[in-house]
Amino acid sequence: MNDFWTNILRYPRFFISSLIGLILVILTPFRNLFKTPKLRVFVILVLFLSILTLYTIIKNMVGL
Repeated sequence: MNDFWTNILRYPRFFISSLIGLILVILTPFRNLFKTPKLRVFVILVLFLSILTLYTIIKNMVGL
């Protein structure tokens, strides 16, 4: 029974480490784009527009 609780307590650590690994894998191509000065401006612009679009959509959904 002690092994059961030990395994249950390992799941949150596994979830967090898997989530961090997934985020790192997703962000690696963007980090490589930042190395090129011309693409750096493009990535920042796309990121800004994405956040602005998401803000506008959520604002309209809430009805403010």
